[in-house]
Amino acid sequence: MDGTLEFTIGLSEGVAWPWPIAVYLFFAGISGGALSVALFIRFYKQQSENTPFLKASALIAFITIALGMLCLVLDLTNPLFFWRILVYYNLNSVMSVGVIALSAYIPLVALIALFALEEEIRRLPILAALVPLVDRLKPWRRHSEAVVLVLALAVCAYTGFLISALIRFPIINTSVLPALFVASGLSAGAAAAKMLAVGLFKEDRHSSDMQILHGAEWPIMFAEALFLFMIIMSLVTGNAGAQSAFEAFQTGSWAIVFWLGVVGVGFGGPLLLNFATGKRYSHSAQAFYLSGLCAVSGMMCLRMFILYAGQNFGI
Repeated sequence: MDGTLEFTIGLSEGVAWPWPIAVYLFFAGISGGALSVALFIRFYKQQSENTPFLKASALIAFITIALGMLCLVLDLTNPLFFWRILVYYNLNSVMSVGVIALSAYIPLVALIALFALEEEIRRLPILAALVPLVDRLKPWRRHSEAVVLVLALAVCAYTGFLISALIRFPIINTSVLPALFVASGLSAGAAAAKMLAVGLFKEDRHSSDMQILHGAEWPIMFAEALFLFMIIMSLVTGNAGAQSAFEAFQTGSWAIVFWLGVVGVGFGGPLLLNFATGKRYSHSAQAFYLSGLCAVSGMMCLRMFILYAGQNFGI
C-alpha cells in the first residue's frame, strides 16, 4: 500500500477536478491572499498593535483554509482515510509538496489568529484556556508572521501549480496560472478582509490601512488582467489544440461565466463603482461593500471558469 488517494470520485460526478476543488481553490486563495496583504502592511508599517484589518485577515484566513481542506477531504475517494496524505509523501508530486506546505500553514495560521485576536480571547471566559498558550508563544510571534507570509503566498501559488499539472488542457496547463492565482487571491482576499474589518471590527473606512489597500487594489487588478491576457494570447497563437481551447472564451455557458462573472463583475464592478460615483465612492458604505463583493465573486467565477472550461476544452 502506497497511501495514494484519488480525487476523482467523491463529489466529482465524473470530472477529474470537480466543483469541490474549485471551492477549495477559492477558499485557499482567499486565505493566502488576505493574510499576505495584512502581513505585508504589518511589516511595511512596522505595526505592533493588532489592527482591525489584521484581526479580520487572520480570522478569514483560518476559517477559509479550514473550509477548503474540508472540501478536499469530501472529494476523496475514501474521505475517512484522508490521514494517508499526511503520512505518505512523494516530493516529485505537486500535491505532496502542497500538503507539506499546508501542514505547516494551517497550524501557523491558527497561531497568528490567536495572536491577532488576543484582546477578544481575553474578554471571553469560554476561551480563557487559550490565554496561557498565547502568552507562552508570544516571543515567537514575529518569526511566525514572517514564515506565514511566505507560506501564504506559497499556498496561493500552489493552487495554480496543482491544477496546471493537467497537461491535456491548454487553458490550465500554463506557467502563468500560479501568478494569476496569486494576484486574484491577493485582490479577493484583501476585499473580503476589508469588509470584515469594517463590518465586525469597526475599522474606519478612511484609516491609513484602508487607504493603502485602496491604492494597491488597482495595480493588483492590472496584474490579474495582464496574466489573463497572457493566457488568452498563448491560446490564440498556440498550436491547434490551444486554438481549439480558445473556444471556451467564445462559446457556451462558461464563456458567459468569464465575460459576465470575471470581466463584468470582477473587473467592471469595482471600476464602475469607483469612477461612476467619483468622490462619493470613498464615502459610500454601499459602494464599499458592493465593490468588495464584486471582487470576491469575480475571483470565484475565475476559479470555476479555469477549472471547468479548462477541462471541457482540452486536447
